[in-house]
Amino acid sequence: MSSERNGMAIVSSESGVSAPRWHHWQWWQQWPIRFANCLGEHLPGTCLVCQRWPSPQLCSDCAAICAPSATGRCDRCALPLPGTSRVCPACLLDPLPLRHCHAAVDYSPPWSGMVQQFKYHQHLAWARPMAQLMLQAPHARQWLQQADLVLAVPLSAARLRERGYNQALQLARALQRQAPGNAVLHSGWLLRLADTPAQAQLGRAARLRNLRHAFAVEPRHAAAICGRQVLLVDDVMTTGATLAAVANMLLAHGASAVDAMVFARTPSPE
Repeated sequence: MSSERNGMAIVSSESGVSAPRWHHWQWWQQWPIRFANCLGEHLPGTCLVCQRWPSPQLCSDCAAICAPSATGRCDRCALPLPGTSRVCPACLLDPLPLRHCHAAVDYSPPWSGMVQQFKYHQHLAWARPMAQLMLQAPHARQWLQQADLVLAVPLSAARLRERGYNQALQLARALQRQAPGNAVLHSGWLLRLADTPAQAQLGRAARLRNLRHAFAVEPRHAAAICGRQVLLVDDVMTTGATLAAVANMLLAHGASAVDAMVFARTPSPE
């Protein structure tokens, strides 16, 4: 089933084209939380960062202090860069398979705590201000408008059952609501076939080995990838291994280019 908002079509279903019964049961179990988050987007409340009341979800002071920098990130991996450089030395030597990559903020306080609440504790109201910050970056709206397809990095079926929602898909939907365009947001085209071993302490090469064959395109939609510009959406980028694995898989299916937008980028270790 699909609908269209602000010029961008959206194909619904959190887990894919044919949602299993457990998914519908979890949706009804969690509807009070979702309803409260929906009200929180439209009624006066507190700033989600500084707790000022009354305030929109992100007050003007916090937006000014914590807003992403207009310049200074690598075009390919979104790490902060000094001066006017466009690509970091690491990406000159070993670039990710992404044409462009944008991150709104560093994964550091207050954003790291907010991501944890959004990702693990059902604070879905954060999706809207997170998307607002993502769209402030140079060329972010342009990338969204130029894309043919917008795809959220998927969760495995087990992780989706546990969490009840895909935080990357929530972000993609928030972006879709705020940025008119012709791109189509599909929630069932990418599949994560299995959870991978814990990767917190692994570098990019080891993560890539873990993620080999972890993703697939839903077979009914594989042909539609060919020749399309794809924009991937995720909440956090650590080494880029997950985005690289998905991008390589999409390019193998004939995508003409793959860009990525994430909310937070883990800073490079000193």
